[in-house]
Amino acid sequence: MIRSIARIALLGTLGAVPCGAAELQPWRGGPAPALELRALDGPTHRLVDYRGKVVLVNFWATWCEPCRDEMPSMQRLKEKLAGRPFAVLAVNLDEPEARIRSFLTRMKVDFTVLLDPGRVAAKSWNARILPASFVIGTDGKIRYGVVGELDWGQDRVVSRVVELLPKAKQ
Repeated sequence: MIRSIARIALLGTLGAVPCGAAELQPWRGGPAPALELRALDGPTHRLVDYRGKVVLVNFWATWCEPCRDEMPSMQRLKEKLAGRPFAVLAVNLDEPEARIRSFLTRMKVDFTVLLDPGRVAAKSWNARILPASFVIGTDGKIRYGVVGELDWGQDRVVSRVVELLPKAKQ
């Protein structure tokens, strides 16, 4: 799994994923690394508590232009999947809370923003290039990863996420 995460990070460092041209890549690793962080609004969130949901884990920072640019599409994806077992966890890399709050007054999103002081989570996920995103299946395994800005509202991206959602019982 670590090698797979390193492979995605390496693609970003080699410039193989130019800004705006990132693609959601199938993941061949195992379970997602642990994630337990305090949210900007206070409570602690643990990835293990999201078992049974598809989760988009996005590592970002306010100073990262591609991160800022993709946030509206992450919000649209969340809205498209409203009422379904889907969540977005946006992990901010080690920025002061005041800066994040100020940024969010201008960027209207309602997904969960987590704080990663010291970049501990980013290091365990090997998220060295921003934005770095991982789509976690209902079983807690990473199913897709992407380094760089992605339009999360694209039909092909939405359909890949929807395929991971539990099938409705008839």
